Amino acid sequence: MADLFWLSDEQWAAIEPFMPKDQPGPERKDDRQIISGILHVLTSGCRWRDYPAAYGPRTTVYNR
Repeated sequence: MADLFWLSDEQWAAIEPFMPKDQPGPERKDDRQIISGILHVLTSGCRWRDYPAAYGPRTTVYNR
């Protein structure tokens, strides 16, 4: 799992202000984890069905 992509603290600091806050409904999954998963799929070229579970539920990442 060493080849997984994770946003750095600096990258996350630039993105975090654009994430929705205090929305009604179920608690959101960790945005940083989900965005890292999306970027992993886009940069690695892996298929959604082969995406690593370390980023959270595949359907959550795909739908986000």
